[in-house]
Amino acid sequence: MGTLLRGGTVVDGTGGPRYTADVLVEDDRIAAVGPDASGRAERVVDVDGMVVAPGFVDMHAHSDLRLLTEPAHLAKVSQGVTTEVLGQDGLSYAPVDDDVLPVLRRAIAGWNGDPGADFFTWRTVAEYLDRLDEGIAGNAAYLVPHGTVRALVCGWDDRPATQAEIARMADAVRTGMDQGAVGLSAGLTYTPGMYADGAELAALCAAVGERGGFFSPHHRSYGAGALDAYAEMVEVAERSGCALHLAHATLNFGPNKGRAGELIALLDAAVARGVDITLDTYPYLPGATTLSAILPSWCQSGGLDAARERLRDPAALARIREDLEVHGSDGCHGVVAEWETIEISGVTNPELAGTVGRTVADIAGATGADPFDTCVDILLRDDFGTGILQHVGHEENVRAIMRHPRHTGGSDGLLIGAKPHPRAWGTFPRYLGHYCRELGLFSLEECVHHLTGRAADRLRLADRGRVRPGLAADLVVFDPDTVTDTATFAEPAQQAAGIPYVLVNGAFAVDGGERTDALAGRALRRRADGRTAPGTHPTGGRR
Repeated sequence: MGTLLRGGTVVDGTGGPRYTADVLVEDDRIAAVGPDASGRAERVVDVDGMVVAPGFVDMHAHSDLRLLTEPAHLAKVSQGVTTEVLGQDGLSYAPVDDDVLPVLRRAIAGWNGDPGADFFTWRTVAEYLDRLDEGIAGNAAYLVPHGTVRALVCGWDDRPATQAEIARMADAVRTGMDQGAVGLSAGLTYTPGMYADGAELAALCAAVGERGGFFSPHHRSYGAGALDAYAEMVEVAERSGCALHLAHATLNFGPNKGRAGELIALLDAAVARGVDITLDTYPYLPGATTLSAILPSWCQSGGLDAARERLRDPAALARIREDLEVHGSDGCHGVVAEWETIEISGVTNPELAGTVGRTVADIAGATGADPFDTCVDILLRDDFGTGILQHVGHEENVRAIMRHPRHTGGSDGLLIGAKPHPRAWGTFPRYLGHYCRELGLFSLEECVHHLTGRAADRLRLADRGRVRPGLAADLVVFDPDTVTDTATFAEPAQQAAGIPYVLVNGAFAVDGGERTDALAGRALRRRADGRTAPGTHPTGGRR
């Protein structure tokens, strides 16, 4: 028996005109779409005046652990997200070994928290995807993380990889993709990924291209040198023949104010040459990362224990200060640290709870301390686990980039900390409410296409991203007049308004605005034909 969504306005994810139709769901599929698709409906839900759309695809998510530690996953399913892409920014938890995993857990605790060593029952990509299949709120695809692979092969040192090491990394990437990953991510302002040169990246991307995947880099700078950093990623894609998806594509910091047109021209020229490019953005000005990320790359060579020693060494500390406050640290996108823009969003040490929601400049000023010294003190006392917001964006750049015809939506949402970035809860309703309805930057049909069908095409999803009979019943029902983000910087963990129903694989994850106990999500694996769908990984059987 099925469920009928009756009388809604279908915006089907293709960008085509809206139309009125019933949508019949049977089991995990869309069974029929039409003026009277009642079929064998056991339940009828009146959605007159509402929009029925494909579930939203978060192309840049940091839910790698949260999907497992907090299965309800309200932050994402409540805003209509039914598929997330994990393994972002070159650092995630597969493939790993017993030596890399403890260092990695510590390095990205500020992104994901750390549930403890016993939690990590997997080591390979296949095992991680199998763990997701035990029960998650929404669907998840995975990118092989370049930095993690580099740590496995080269360690955490600041040095170029040898040809033999590059070959080993390429084999690890191929294995990850053969086990179901959809592509490769990179974090080129994070260690150890930032130690890679373009030749290394191109070699790994060639392996990705062989398997029909895509490269999703957090490139080397979003500040000084941002356009050169974008150009490098285009060159890597062109050189390797690999599709390129630019992660959280934006132009931040003072040097880039009003320069979105230059980025768009760069991308359009590459597309005209035949480079396969897409991108994602979040609809906010501030960025979010960890406080340790702003340190210069040389400081973190060898891992966090080595960085701790340098922060305690007067000579090294003086050099770090000069990089941060005079030259511009490569970890801080080549710009000098503006302490009044760096806000603490979360800490792991309870003694530092009073710093959350305050800028480094404010914390320092309250005691008459030096901001740099305050930053170092927080890093050491919090064991590098501090999350931050950086208030460095430009609205004109955000608007121009999100209107690009190859744009998709990505939250880049960190889900831990007392005051995380509100994009973790509000990205998709903010697109629909603020930028589509209120500002009119695009039509509703175009906006939904950005957030659904276009993203599904990039992921080569075999059976979702459209409202069409036979496809998976990943659906969101929202009120186009009231849908809006309610998450704010002061109160970020707030459920969106105007989204009463969300279905994941045919099961109501949100019903009447309330989260159900359904865990119908699945790992979406790259198949041998290059397309992506639930099921066993291509090398045969689950492991």
